[in-house]
Amino acid sequence: MEKKLRSQQWFGKKGKDGFIYRAWMKNQGIPADEFQGKPVIGICNTWSELTPCNAHFRELAESVKRGVIEAGGFPVEFPVMSLGETLIKPTAMLYRNLVSMDVEESIRANPIDGVVLMCGCDKTTPALVMGACSVDIPSIVVSGGAMLTGKFQGKNIGTSDIWRFSESVRSGIMSEEELNLAEAGMCRSRGHCAVMGTASSMACMVESLGLSLPGNAAIPAADSSRKVLAQFSGRRIVDMVREDLKPSDVLVRKAFENAIKVNAAIGGSTNFVIHLLAIAGRVGIDLTIDDFDKYSAGIPLIANLQPSGEHFMEDLYYAGGLPAVMKEMQSFLNAECITVNGRNIGQNLERAQTLNQEVIASVESPFKLDSGVAVLKGNLCPEGAIIKPSAANARLMQHTGKAVVFENIEDYKLRIDDPELVVDADSVLVLKNTGPKGYPGMPEVGNMGLPKKMLDLGVTDMVRVSDGRMSGTGFGTVVLHVSPETAENGTIALVKDGDMIELDVAGRRLSLLVPDEELDQRRALLADPVNQFKRGYARLYVEHVEQAHLGADFDFLKGNSGSEVLRDSH
Repeated sequence: MEKKLRSQQWFGKKGKDGFIYRAWMKNQGIPADEFQGKPVIGICNTWSELTPCNAHFRELAESVKRGVIEAGGFPVEFPVMSLGETLIKPTAMLYRNLVSMDVEESIRANPIDGVVLMCGCDKTTPALVMGACSVDIPSIVVSGGAMLTGKFQGKNIGTSDIWRFSESVRSGIMSEEELNLAEAGMCRSRGHCAVMGTASSMACMVESLGLSLPGNAAIPAADSSRKVLAQFSGRRIVDMVREDLKPSDVLVRKAFENAIKVNAAIGGSTNFVIHLLAIAGRVGIDLTIDDFDKYSAGIPLIANLQPSGEHFMEDLYYAGGLPAVMKEMQSFLNAECITVNGRNIGQNLERAQTLNQEVIASVESPFKLDSGVAVLKGNLCPEGAIIKPSAANARLMQHTGKAVVFENIEDYKLRIDDPELVVDADSVLVLKNTGPKGYPGMPEVGNMGLPKKMLDLGVTDMVRVSDGRMSGTGFGTVVLHVSPETAENGTIALVKDGDMIELDVAGRRLSLLVPDEELDQRRALLADPVNQFKRGYARLYVEHVEQAHLGADFDFLKGNSGSEVLRDSH
Protein backbone atom coordinates (compact mmCIF):
# COMPACT_ATOMS: atom_id res chain seq x y z
CA MET A 1 0.00 0.00 0.00
CA GLU A 2 1.44 3.36 -1.06
CA LYS A 3 2.00 5.76 1.83
CA LYS A 4 -0.17 8.88 1.75
CA LEU A 5 1.81 11.99 0.85
CA ARG A 6 2.46 14.33 3.75
CA SER A 7 1.60 17.34 1.57
CA GLN A 8 -1.98 16.08 1.21
CA GLN A 9 -2.57 16.99 4.86
CA TRP A 10 -2.65 20.51 3.38
CA PHE A 11 -3.71 20.26 -0.25
CA GLY A 12 -6.02 17.26 0.14
CA LYS A 13 -8.18 18.80 2.85
CA LYS A 14 -11.82 19.70 2.33
CA GLY A 15 -13.56 22.82 3.59
CA LYS A 16 -12.10 26.25 4.24
CA ASP A 17 -8.64 25.03 5.25
CA GLY A 18 -8.09 23.13 2.01
CA PHE A 19 -9.62 26.07 0.11
CA ILE A 20 -7.06 28.47 1.58
CA TYR A 21 -4.06 26.15 1.14
CA ARG A 22 -4.87 25.53 -2.53
CA ALA A 23 -6.20 28.94 -3.53
CA TRP A 24 -3.16 30.87 -2.47
CA MET A 25 -0.84 28.44 -4.24
CA LYS A 26 -2.89 29.05 -7.37
CA ASN A 27 -2.14 32.78 -7.23
CA GLN A 28 1.27 31.87 -8.67
CA GLY A 29 -0.40 30.52 -11.78
CA ILE A 30 -0.09 26.88 -10.71
CA PRO A 31 -2.79 24.39 -11.79
CA ALA A 32 -4.28 22.36 -8.96
CA ASP A 33 -3.06 19.06 -10.32
CA GLU A 34 0.56 20.23 -9.89
CA PHE A 35 0.37 19.95 -6.13
CA GLN A 36 -2.42 17.44 -5.69
CA GLY A 37 -1.25 13.84 -5.78
CA LYS A 38 2.34 14.67 -6.72
CA PRO A 39 5.24 14.57 -4.24
CA VAL A 40 5.92 18.16 -3.20
CA ILE A 41 9.69 18.67 -3.02
CA GLY A 42 11.14 21.54 -1.03
CA ILE A 43 14.37 23.04 -2.30
CA CYS A 44 16.07 24.50 0.76
CA ASN A 45 18.26 27.20 -0.76
CA THR A 46 21.09 29.02 1.02
CA TRP A 47 21.63 31.43 -1.88
CA SER A 48 22.77 34.87 -0.80
CA GLU A 49 24.96 37.59 -2.25
CA LEU A 50 26.40 37.85 1.26
CA THR A 51 27.50 34.22 0.92
CA PRO A 52 29.75 34.37 -2.17
CA CYS A 53 30.43 30.62 -2.00
CA ASN A 54 26.70 30.02 -2.62
CA ALA A 55 25.98 32.92 -4.97
CA HIS A 56 25.33 30.56 -7.91
CA PHE A 57 22.60 28.59 -6.14
CA ARG A 58 19.68 30.28 -7.91
CA GLU A 59 20.93 28.79 -11.16
CA LEU A 60 21.74 25.45 -9.55
CA ALA A 61 18.24 25.27 -8.06
CA GLU A 62 16.78 25.44 -11.57
CA SER A 63 18.61 22.21 -12.41
CA VAL A 64 17.16 20.58 -9.30
CA LYS A 65 13.66 21.72 -10.32
CA ARG A 66 14.03 20.19 -13.78
CA GLY A 67 14.88 16.86 -12.21
CA VAL A 68 11.95 17.02 -9.79
CA ILE A 69 9.50 17.78 -12.59
CA GLU A 70 10.92 15.03 -14.82
CA ALA A 71 10.34 12.50 -12.05
CA GLY A 72 6.75 13.56 -11.51
CA GLY A 73 7.21 15.80 -8.48
CA PHE A 74 6.31 19.41 -7.81
CA PRO A 75 9.28 21.61 -6.71
CA VAL A 76 8.90 24.54 -4.31
CA GLU A 77 11.97 26.61 -3.48
CA PHE A 78 12.29 28.27 -0.09
CA PRO A 79 15.03 30.33 1.58
CA VAL A 80 16.67 29.96 4.95
CA MET A 81 19.32 32.08 6.63
CA SER A 82 22.61 31.78 4.75
CA LEU A 83 25.96 31.69 6.52
CA GLY A 84 28.82 33.27 4.60
CA GLU A 85 32.03 32.27 6.34
CA THR A 86 34.03 35.08 4.78
CA LEU A 87 31.81 37.99 5.87
CA ILE A 88 29.82 37.17 9.01
CA LYS A 89 31.03 38.55 12.35
CA PRO A 90 31.88 37.47 14.99
CA THR A 91 31.80 33.98 13.43
CA ALA A 92 29.40 31.98 11.25
CA MET A 93 29.56 29.20 13.85
CA LEU A 94 27.53 31.39 16.22
CA TYR A 95 24.58 30.99 13.86
CA ARG A 96 24.88 27.34 12.81
CA ASN A 97 22.34 26.24 15.40
CA LEU A 98 20.00 29.10 14.49
CA VAL A 99 20.00 28.04 10.84
CA SER A 100 19.36 24.43 11.85
CA MET A 101 16.26 25.64 13.70
CA ASP A 102 15.20 27.71 10.68
CA VAL A 103 15.54 24.64 8.44
CA GLU A 104 13.78 22.29 10.86
CA GLU A 105 10.79 24.52 11.42
CA SER A 106 10.51 25.53 7.74
CA ILE A 107 10.35 21.89 6.65
CA ARG A 108 7.99 20.74 9.38
CA ALA A 109 5.56 23.65 9.11
CA ASN A 110 5.09 23.44 5.33
CA PRO A 111 3.48 20.93 2.91
CA ILE A 112 6.71 19.23 1.90
CA ASP A 113 7.14 15.50 1.21
CA GLY A 114 10.88 15.56 0.58
CA VAL A 115 13.65 18.13 0.61
CA VAL A 116 16.79 18.94 -1.38
CA LEU A 117 19.38 20.65 0.81
CA MET A 118 21.49 23.12 -1.17
CA CYS A 119 24.73 23.41 0.76
CA GLY A 120 28.09 25.01 0.08
CA CYS A 121 29.88 27.38 2.44
CA ASP A 122 31.17 25.75 5.62
CA LYS A 123 28.29 25.98 8.11
CA THR A 124 25.47 25.72 5.57
CA THR A 125 26.04 21.98 5.23
CA PRO A 126 25.91 20.89 8.89
CA ALA A 127 23.15 23.40 9.66
CA LEU A 128 20.88 22.12 6.89
CA VAL A 129 21.62 18.47 7.64
CA MET A 130 21.00 18.98 11.37
CA GLY A 131 17.67 20.66 10.67
CA ALA A 132 16.54 18.02 8.18
CA CYS A 133 17.48 15.20 10.56
CA SER A 134 15.29 16.73 13.24
CA VAL A 135 12.26 16.40 10.94
CA ASP A 136 13.30 13.15 9.25
CA ILE A 137 11.51 13.29 5.91
CA PRO A 138 13.30 12.11 2.73
CA SER A 139 16.29 14.42 2.20
CA ILE A 140 19.20 14.66 -0.23
CA VAL A 141 22.17 17.04 -0.30
CA VAL A 142 23.39 18.96 -3.34
CA SER A 143 26.69 20.71 -2.65
CA GLY A 144 27.68 23.85 -4.55
CA GLY A 145 31.19 22.72 -5.44
CA ALA A 146 34.62 24.25 -5.03
CA MET A 147 35.90 27.20 -7.07
CA LEU A 148 38.55 26.76 -9.72
CA THR A 149 42.17 26.67 -8.52
CA GLY A 150 43.65 30.12 -7.97
CA LYS A 151 46.65 31.45 -9.88
CA PHE A 152 49.47 33.79 -8.79
CA GLN A 153 52.86 34.36 -10.40
CA GLY A 154 52.60 31.13 -12.37
CA LYS A 155 51.70 29.02 -9.35
CA ASN A 156 48.49 27.40 -8.13
CA ILE A 157 47.09 28.95 -4.97
CA GLY A 158 44.16 28.34 -2.65
CA THR A 159 42.77 29.57 0.64
CA SER A 160 45.48 27.81 2.66
CA ASP A 161 48.01 30.20 1.09
CA ILE A 162 46.34 33.15 2.80
CA TRP A 163 48.02 32.18 6.07
CA ARG A 164 51.40 31.89 4.33
CA PHE A 165 50.95 35.22 2.56
CA SER A 166 50.00 36.91 5.81
CA GLU A 167 53.13 35.73 7.59
CA SER A 168 55.27 36.64 4.57
CA VAL A 169 53.94 40.21 4.57
CA ARG A 170 54.45 40.54 8.33
CA SER A 171 58.03 39.33 8.01
CA GLY A 172 58.78 41.57 4.99
CA ILE A 173 59.24 38.75 2.47
CA MET A 174 56.13 39.74 0.49
CA SER A 175 55.00 43.26 -0.42
CA GLU A 176 51.49 44.67 -0.06
CA GLU A 177 51.38 45.05 -3.86
CA GLU A 178 52.12 41.36 -4.31
CA LEU A 179 49.46 40.53 -1.73
CA ASN A 180 46.92 42.54 -3.75
CA LEU A 181 47.85 40.63 -6.90
CA ALA A 182 47.43 37.33 -5.08
CA GLU A 183 44.04 38.50 -3.81
CA ALA A 184 42.94 39.19 -7.39
CA GLY A 185 43.96 35.70 -8.51
CA MET A 186 42.64 33.67 -5.59
CA CYS A 187 38.91 33.36 -6.35
CA ARG A 188 38.64 32.73 -10.09
CA SER A 189 35.11 31.37 -10.22
CA ARG A 190 31.96 30.68 -8.28
CA GLY A 191 32.17 28.13 -5.50
CA HIS A 192 33.66 27.53 -2.07
CA CYS A 193 37.35 27.23 -1.10
CA ALA A 194 39.46 25.30 -3.59
CA VAL A 195 41.34 23.30 -0.93
CA MET A 196 40.27 20.59 1.50
CA GLY A 197 38.95 23.22 3.88
CA THR A 198 35.78 22.89 5.89
CA ALA A 199 33.40 23.42 2.96
CA SER A 200 35.04 20.65 0.92
CA SER A 201 35.28 18.46 4.03
CA MET A 202 31.55 18.92 4.61
CA ALA A 203 30.80 17.96 1.00
CA CYS A 204 32.93 14.84 1.50
CA MET A 205 31.20 14.20 4.83
CA VAL A 206 27.71 14.08 3.33
CA GLU A 207 28.88 11.88 0.46
CA SER A 208 30.65 9.44 2.78
CA LEU A 209 27.60 9.38 5.07
CA GLY A 210 25.45 8.49 2.07
CA LEU A 211 23.36 11.69 2.06
CA SER A 212 24.30 12.74 -1.49
CA LEU A 213 24.68 11.06 -4.85
CA PRO A 214 28.14 9.57 -5.51
CA GLY A 215 30.55 12.13 -6.94
CA ASN A 216 28.83 15.10 -5.30
CA ALA A 217 31.80 16.26 -3.25
CA ALA A 218 34.45 17.08 -5.84
CA ILE A 219 32.73 18.46 -8.96
CA PRO A 220 33.86 22.10 -9.34
CA ALA A 221 31.13 24.71 -9.07
CA ALA A 222 31.93 26.02 -12.57
CA ASP A 223 31.76 22.59 -14.22
CA SER A 224 28.53 21.77 -16.07
CA SER A 225 28.58 18.35 -14.37
CA ARG A 226 27.57 20.13 -11.16
CA LYS A 227 24.24 21.05 -12.82
CA VAL A 228 23.84 17.51 -14.11
CA LEU A 229 24.26 16.11 -10.60
CA ALA A 230 21.75 18.65 -9.30
CA GLN A 231 19.22 17.51 -11.90
CA PHE A 232 19.82 13.85 -11.06
CA SER A 233 19.35 14.72 -7.38
CA GLY A 234 16.01 16.35 -8.20
CA ARG A 235 14.90 13.17 -9.91
CA ARG A 236 16.12 10.97 -7.09
CA ILE A 237 14.39 12.83 -4.24
CA VAL A 238 11.00 12.11 -5.84
CA ASP A 239 11.76 8.39 -5.81
CA MET A 240 13.01 8.66 -2.23
CA VAL A 241 9.61 10.04 -1.21
CA ARG A 242 7.89 7.12 -2.90
CA GLU A 243 10.27 4.71 -1.17
CA ASP A 244 10.03 6.63 2.15
CA LEU A 245 13.85 6.62 2.42
CA LYS A 246 14.64 9.02 5.25
CA PRO A 247 17.85 10.37 6.91
CA SER A 248 17.32 7.99 9.84
CA ASP A 249 17.53 5.06 7.40
CA VAL A 250 20.88 6.27 6.05
CA LEU A 251 22.50 7.73 9.16
CA VAL A 252 23.17 4.55 11.11
CA ARG A 253 26.13 4.12 13.43
CA LYS A 254 28.33 2.49 10.77
CA ALA A 255 27.75 5.39 8.38
CA PHE A 256 29.26 7.75 10.96
CA GLU A 257 32.25 5.43 11.30
CA ASN A 258 32.69 5.57 7.52
CA ALA A 259 32.65 9.36 7.55
CA ILE A 260 35.35 9.54 10.23
CA LYS A 261 37.57 7.17 8.26
CA VAL A 262 37.08 9.06 5.01
CA ASN A 263 37.82 12.38 6.72
CA ALA A 264 41.11 10.92 7.88
CA ALA A 265 42.02 9.69 4.40
CA ILE A 266 41.37 13.10 2.80
CA GLY A 267 43.05 15.20 5.51
CA GLY A 268 39.71 16.82 6.24
CA SER A 269 38.99 19.81 8.43
CA THR A 270 39.12 19.69 12.23
CA ASN A 271 35.68 21.34 12.10
CA PHE A 272 34.40 18.00 10.86
CA VAL A 273 34.52 16.78 14.48
CA ILE A 274 32.22 19.39 15.93
CA HIS A 275 29.72 19.15 13.07
CA LEU A 276 29.51 15.35 12.91
CA LEU A 277 28.97 15.21 16.68
CA ALA A 278 26.08 17.65 16.33
CA ILE A 279 24.49 15.67 13.49
CA ALA A 280 24.83 12.44 15.47
CA GLY A 281 23.03 14.10 18.37
CA ARG A 282 20.07 14.90 16.12
CA VAL A 283 19.61 11.29 14.98
CA GLY A 284 20.27 9.69 18.35
CA ILE A 285 23.62 8.10 17.52
CA ASP A 286 25.87 7.83 20.58
CA LEU A 287 28.99 9.29 18.97
CA THR A 288 31.74 10.64 21.24
CA ILE A 289 34.89 12.64 20.65
CA ASP A 290 36.95 9.53 21.40
CA ASP A 291 35.41 7.80 18.37
CA PHE A 292 37.27 10.20 16.09
CA ASP A 293 40.58 8.91 17.38
CA LYS A 294 39.41 5.30 17.38
CA TYR A 295 38.14 5.22 13.79
CA SER A 296 40.92 7.43 12.38
CA ALA A 297 43.54 5.02 13.71
CA GLY A 298 45.38 3.17 10.97
CA ILE A 299 43.89 5.26 8.16
CA PRO A 300 46.70 6.84 6.12
CA LEU A 301 46.47 10.10 4.19
CA ILE A 302 45.42 9.10 0.67
CA ALA A 303 44.32 12.43 -0.88
CA ASN A 304 47.23 14.78 -1.58
CA LEU A 305 45.34 18.04 -1.07
CA GLN A 306 46.10 21.33 0.64
CA PRO A 307 46.46 22.06 3.51
CA SER A 308 47.89 18.63 4.35
CA GLY A 309 49.27 18.09 0.83
CA GLU A 310 49.85 19.92 -2.44
CA HIS A 311 46.84 19.75 -4.77
CA PHE A 312 43.33 21.20 -4.96
CA MET A 313 39.70 20.08 -5.15
CA GLU A 314 39.65 20.57 -8.91
CA ASP A 315 42.52 18.09 -9.13
CA LEU A 316 40.62 15.62 -6.94
CA TYR A 317 37.71 15.72 -9.36
CA TYR A 318 39.93 15.00 -12.37
CA ALA A 319 41.61 12.18 -10.42
CA GLY A 320 38.34 10.34 -9.79
CA GLY A 321 36.68 12.29 -7.00
CA LEU A 322 35.73 10.99 -3.58
CA PRO A 323 34.51 7.62 -4.97
CA ALA A 324 38.10 6.91 -6.07
CA VAL A 325 39.39 7.73 -2.59
CA MET A 326 36.77 5.50 -0.99
CA LYS A 327 37.55 2.72 -3.46
CA GLU A 328 41.23 2.83 -2.44
CA MET A 329 40.27 2.48 1.23
CA GLN A 330 37.23 0.24 0.79
CA SER A 331 38.67 -2.46 3.04
CA PHE A 332 38.28 -0.03 5.98
CA LEU A 333 34.68 0.90 5.20
CA ASN A 334 31.31 -0.53 6.13
CA ALA A 335 30.32 -1.27 2.54
CA GLU A 336 26.80 -2.43 3.42
CA CYS A 337 25.63 1.05 4.47
CA ILE A 338 22.72 2.25 2.37
CA THR A 339 22.87 5.63 0.60
CA VAL A 340 20.27 8.02 -0.80
CA ASN A 341 20.45 6.47 -4.27
CA GLY A 342 19.11 3.22 -2.79
CA ARG A 343 22.38 1.38 -3.31
CA ASN A 344 24.96 0.60 -0.64
CA ILE A 345 28.49 1.97 -0.43
CA GLY A 346 30.04 -1.14 -1.97
CA GLN A 347 27.71 -1.05 -4.97
CA ASN A 348 28.38 2.66 -5.51
CA LEU A 349 32.13 2.05 -5.63
CA GLU A 350 32.09 -0.79 -8.17
CA ARG A 351 33.15 1.41 -11.10
CA ALA A 352 35.24 3.96 -9.18
CA GLN A 353 38.87 4.24 -10.23
CA THR A 354 41.89 6.43 -9.55
CA LEU A 355 43.00 8.43 -12.58
CA ASN A 356 45.96 10.28 -11.06
CA GLN A 357 48.07 8.65 -8.35
CA GLU A 358 49.83 11.93 -7.58
CA VAL A 359 46.52 13.19 -6.22
CA ILE A 360 44.95 9.95 -4.92
CA ALA A 361 47.44 7.46 -3.54
CA SER A 362 46.88 3.90 -2.37
CA VAL A 363 46.61 2.55 1.15
CA GLU A 364 49.79 0.55 0.55
CA SER A 365 51.74 3.62 -0.61
CA PRO A 366 50.07 6.67 0.97
CA PHE A 367 51.26 10.27 1.01
CA LYS A 368 51.50 10.31 4.79
CA LEU A 369 50.98 7.73 7.50
CA ASP A 370 49.67 10.31 9.97
CA SER A 371 46.15 11.44 9.21
CA GLY A 372 42.82 12.13 10.77
CA VAL A 373 42.30 13.74 14.13
CA ALA A 374 44.19 12.96 17.31
CA VAL A 375 42.07 13.41 20.43
CA LEU A 376 44.05 14.64 23.42
CA LYS A 377 43.13 14.32 27.07
CA GLY A 378 44.88 15.54 30.19
CA ASN A 379 44.47 18.04 33.00
CA LEU A 380 44.49 20.95 30.52
CA CYS A 381 41.61 19.43 28.54
CA PRO A 382 39.73 16.94 30.77
CA GLU A 383 36.91 16.55 28.23
CA GLY A 384 39.21 16.57 25.24
CA ALA A 385 41.04 18.65 22.64
CA ILE A 386 42.03 17.87 19.07
CA ILE A 387 44.98 18.25 16.72
CA LYS A 388 45.35 17.41 13.04
CA PRO A 389 48.63 15.45 12.67
CA SER A 390 48.72 15.62 8.87
CA ALA A 391 48.85 19.42 8.98
CA ALA A 392 51.23 19.66 11.96
CA ASN A 393 55.00 19.76 12.33
CA ALA A 394 56.42 16.34 13.22
CA ARG A 395 59.18 18.00 15.26
CA LEU A 396 56.63 19.57 17.61
CA MET A 397 54.36 16.58 18.12
CA GLN A 398 56.12 15.89 21.39
CA HIS A 399 57.03 19.18 22.96
CA THR A 400 57.30 20.98 26.29
CA GLY A 401 57.49 24.75 26.56
CA LYS A 402 56.58 27.81 28.59
CA ALA A 403 53.13 29.29 28.11
CA VAL A 404 52.71 32.72 26.56
CA VAL A 405 49.13 33.58 27.47
CA PHE A 406 46.68 35.86 25.68
CA GLU A 407 43.51 36.40 27.70
CA ASN A 408 41.34 37.09 24.65
CA ILE A 409 41.59 37.97 20.97
CA GLU A 410 42.03 41.68 21.70
CA ASP A 411 44.96 40.94 24.01
CA TYR A 412 46.50 38.76 21.29
CA LYS A 413 46.18 41.44 18.61
CA LEU A 414 47.59 44.07 20.95
CA ARG A 415 50.71 42.16 21.97
CA ILE A 416 51.60 39.58 19.30
CA ASP A 417 53.95 41.94 17.43
CA ASP A 418 55.29 43.68 20.54
CA PRO A 419 59.10 43.45 20.43
CA GLU A 420 59.03 43.20 24.23
CA LEU A 421 56.89 40.06 24.22
CA VAL A 422 58.63 37.39 26.29
CA VAL A 423 58.65 34.47 23.86
CA ASP A 424 61.05 32.05 22.20
CA ALA A 425 60.76 29.29 19.61
CA ASP A 426 59.95 26.71 22.30
CA SER A 427 57.12 28.72 23.83
CA VAL A 428 53.53 27.50 23.70
CA LEU A 429 51.07 30.20 22.65
CA VAL A 430 47.79 29.98 24.61
CA LEU A 431 44.69 31.89 23.53
CA LYS A 432 41.78 32.01 26.00
CA ASN A 433 38.12 32.95 25.72
CA THR A 434 37.53 31.72 22.17
CA GLY A 435 35.20 28.84 23.02
CA PRO A 436 31.48 28.46 22.30
CA LYS A 437 30.38 30.67 25.20
CA GLY A 438 33.44 32.86 25.53
CA TYR A 439 33.61 34.60 22.14
CA PRO A 440 30.73 33.63 21.62
CA GLY A 441 30.48 31.08 18.83
CA MET A 442 33.96 29.52 18.84
CA PRO A 443 35.73 31.41 16.00
CA GLU A 444 38.45 30.15 13.66
CA VAL A 445 41.34 31.93 15.40
CA GLY A 446 43.14 28.94 16.91
CA ASN A 447 45.88 28.93 14.26
CA MET A 448 47.04 32.32 15.52
CA GLY A 449 49.82 34.03 13.62
CA LEU A 450 53.27 33.74 15.17
CA PRO A 451 54.94 36.62 17.02
CA LYS A 452 56.75 38.93 14.60
CA LYS A 453 60.01 38.55 16.53
CA MET A 454 59.81 34.79 15.88
CA LEU A 455 59.06 35.28 12.17
CA ASP A 456 62.08 37.56 11.93
CA LEU A 457 64.19 34.68 13.27
CA GLY A 458 62.86 32.32 10.60
CA VAL A 459 60.51 30.38 12.90
CA THR A 460 57.62 28.95 10.86
CA ASP A 461 55.67 26.94 13.44
CA MET A 462 55.05 26.87 17.17
CA VAL A 463 52.71 24.91 19.41
CA ARG A 464 49.46 26.82 19.80
CA VAL A 465 46.62 25.96 22.20
CA SER A 466 43.12 27.44 22.38
CA ASP A 467 39.48 26.67 23.14
CA GLY A 468 38.60 27.96 19.67
CA ARG A 469 38.56 26.42 16.21
CA MET A 470 40.74 26.66 13.13
CA SER A 471 39.75 27.15 9.52
CA GLY A 472 39.84 23.91 7.60
CA THR A 473 42.25 25.69 5.29
CA GLY A 474 44.66 26.29 8.18
CA PHE A 475 47.68 24.28 9.25
CA GLY A 476 50.39 24.06 11.88
CA THR A 477 50.88 22.43 15.27
CA VAL A 478 47.62 23.76 16.61
CA VAL A 479 45.66 22.27 19.52
CA LEU A 480 41.99 23.18 19.29
CA HIS A 481 38.57 22.75 20.95
CA VAL A 482 40.04 22.59 24.49
CA SER A 483 37.14 21.52 26.69
CA PRO A 484 35.87 22.76 29.08
CA GLU A 485 36.51 26.23 27.70
CA THR A 486 37.79 29.31 29.51
CA ALA A 487 34.31 30.80 29.93
CA GLU A 488 33.21 27.63 31.75
CA ASN A 489 36.20 27.91 34.09
CA GLY A 490 37.96 24.98 32.48
CA THR A 491 41.62 24.38 33.30
CA ILE A 492 42.67 26.58 30.38
CA ALA A 493 41.33 29.53 32.41
CA LEU A 494 44.03 28.81 35.02
CA VAL A 495 47.06 28.96 32.71
CA LYS A 496 49.56 31.74 33.44
CA ASP A 497 52.60 33.06 31.60
CA GLY A 498 55.59 30.84 32.24
CA ASP A 499 53.62 27.69 33.12
CA MET A 500 55.07 24.61 31.48
CA ILE A 501 52.79 22.83 28.99
CA GLU A 502 53.52 19.38 27.61
CA LEU A 503 52.12 18.17 24.29
CA ASP A 504 52.45 14.45 23.63
CA VAL A 505 50.45 13.57 20.52
CA ALA A 506 51.62 9.96 20.44
CA GLY A 507 50.51 9.58 24.05
CA ARG A 508 47.35 11.59 23.36
CA ARG A 509 48.09 13.93 26.24
CA LEU A 510 48.00 17.69 26.81
CA SER A 511 49.20 18.58 30.28
CA LEU A 512 49.62 21.73 32.32
CA LEU A 513 52.69 20.95 34.45
CA VAL A 514 51.51 22.77 37.55
CA PRO A 515 50.87 20.97 40.88
CA ASP A 516 47.24 20.16 41.63
CA GLU A 517 47.41 22.16 44.86
CA GLU A 518 48.42 25.29 42.93
CA LEU A 519 45.66 24.73 40.37
CA ASP A 520 43.11 24.35 43.17
CA GLN A 521 44.22 27.66 44.64
CA ARG A 522 43.91 29.38 41.25
CA ARG A 523 40.50 27.82 40.62
CA ALA A 524 39.20 29.11 43.95
CA LEU A 525 39.89 32.66 42.76
CA LEU A 526 37.81 32.35 39.57
CA ALA A 527 34.49 34.12 39.41
CA ASP A 528 31.35 32.22 38.40
CA PRO A 529 30.61 32.43 34.67
CA VAL A 530 28.27 35.28 33.71
CA ASN A 531 26.30 35.64 30.49
CA GLN A 532 27.34 39.05 29.15
CA PHE A 533 24.36 39.15 26.78
CA LYS A 534 21.03 40.33 28.18
CA ARG A 535 18.79 39.81 25.15
CA GLY A 536 18.42 38.22 21.75
CA TYR A 537 19.92 35.21 20.09
CA ALA A 538 23.37 35.68 21.67
CA ARG A 539 21.80 35.33 25.14
CA LEU A 540 19.98 32.16 24.07
CA TYR A 541 23.18 30.80 22.56
CA VAL A 542 25.33 31.31 25.65
CA GLU A 543 22.63 29.88 27.92
CA HIS A 544 22.13 26.69 25.94
CA VAL A 545 25.18 25.85 23.82
CA GLU A 546 27.00 22.69 24.81
CA GLN A 547 30.77 22.34 24.96
CA ALA A 548 32.91 21.49 21.94
CA HIS A 549 33.38 17.82 22.85
CA LEU A 550 29.59 17.40 22.56
CA GLY A 551 29.26 19.20 19.22
CA ALA A 552 28.33 22.71 20.42
CA ASP A 553 24.65 22.15 19.63
CA PHE A 554 21.92 23.53 21.86
CA ASP A 555 21.03 21.26 24.75
CA PHE A 556 17.32 21.43 23.82
CA LEU A 557 17.88 20.36 20.19
CA LYS A 558 19.17 16.84 20.84
CA GLY A 559 17.06 14.20 19.13
CA ASN A 560 14.21 15.14 16.79
CA SER A 561 10.56 16.12 16.87
CA GLY A 562 9.45 14.34 13.71
CA SER A 563 7.38 15.78 10.87
CA GLU A 564 3.83 15.65 12.18
CA VAL A 565 1.85 18.87 12.60
CA LEU A 566 -1.61 18.20 14.05
CA ARG A 567 -3.22 21.65 14.07
CA ASP A 568 -4.26 23.83 11.14
CA SER A 569 -3.76 27.58 10.95
CA HIS A 570 -7.32 28.77 10.26
